Amino acid sequence: MNKVMNAENWYEVADAGKIDSPALLFYEDRIVENISRLKKSITDTSRLRPHVKTHKCREVTLLMLEAGITRFKCATIAEAEMLGMCNVPDILLAYQPLGPKIDRLISLIRRYPDSSFSCLVDNEVSLQAIATAALNAETTIGLFLDLNVGMNRTGIRPGEAALTLYGQLCQQPGIRAMGFHAYDGHVHDSSPELRQGKVAQILQSLYLLRDQVCLKGLITPIIVAGGTPTYPFYAMENELECSPGTFALWDKGYQDAFIEQDYLTAALVLTRVISLTEQTKITVDLGHKAVAAENELQRRVFFLNAPDLRVLAQSEEHLVLEAPEGHSFRIGDVLYGLPVHICPTVALYETAMNVVHGQLKNEWKIISRDRKINI
Repeated sequence: MNKVMNAENWYEVADAGKIDSPALLFYEDRIVENISRLKKSITDTSRLRPHVKTHKCREVTLLMLEAGITRFKCATIAEAEMLGMCNVPDILLAYQPLGPKIDRLISLIRRYPDSSFSCLVDNEVSLQAIATAALNAETTIGLFLDLNVGMNRTGIRPGEAALTLYGQLCQQPGIRAMGFHAYDGHVHDSSPELRQGKVAQILQSLYLLRDQVCLKGLITPIIVAGGTPTYPFYAMENELECSPGTFALWDKGYQDAFIEQDYLTAALVLTRVISLTEQTKITVDLGHKAVAAENELQRRVFFLNAPDLRVLAQSEEHLVLEAPEGHSFRIGDVLYGLPVHICPTVALYETAMNVVHGQLKNEWKIISRDRKINI
């Protein structure tokens, strides 16, 4: 690993004065290193299906493609289109489309014939709607059965009803049955042992359902499971596809919670001191619109070059901070903030400034932050 990544001040940008604030910074060399670490954590790269909801841009996707990753997962039609624009071979829309979204998915299938698209389903009504649209368009849509393994957000619980619905997928004209999708976002204990124990229970239910499917002579399911917190445990299972996402950029939340995963923080927000309101209070231009604000005040951003600052208040365009007595902050000082939750933070920006070895290289458009690109 190069000196820039080892250096204590790796985040500093030589020409930061040219960057308007607030700004999103991506550190390409660290992203490349994270992709390399991910590949080393699994025996077969073909089992990787990274989720692009974290970075939402073509350039990071292309870095993964260059590293030999060919399967991807996404949450929106715009993210799926971004992947199509990158000529990704295998694209899973990890969402159950309804209404116009089905038509948009079919439009993607037509526009990007070199990419294989699939999506999720958890009920017969949606299955029929997707199948009818596929038949009317004279195409076939790949479907994964969305399984509820404890998230209680979408999906059908593994069991007899799931077995019946999967059988319908296998027999439905216009549909290509792909397998099972199981997202376990509810498993985020800081203890690796607790997470591994919960994953073991999920795996038991997935393998049981798979065995029941095979006994009935149905299409053997591909299983796509997990997210970043549980990725290491699914990676040990040679029969599964794994779909981490945050690994590419990492953040303060995951850095603190999942210390067994050795990824580099690779995305920051740059902000400036714009007001010194009291002796120990400073204000920076990092409001709700510039860093994810769903967590409590103290769990939104951590300043790498000012770790003693404490958040007092935040509004749309401002962040008020408590500084130590006798601090030396001045108007215009640049602060480098590490977001606690990077995924929704990235979605707040149109572009990211790409930094390589401490120098600004270019801008990367966060192209799929929007609800629509072309389709």
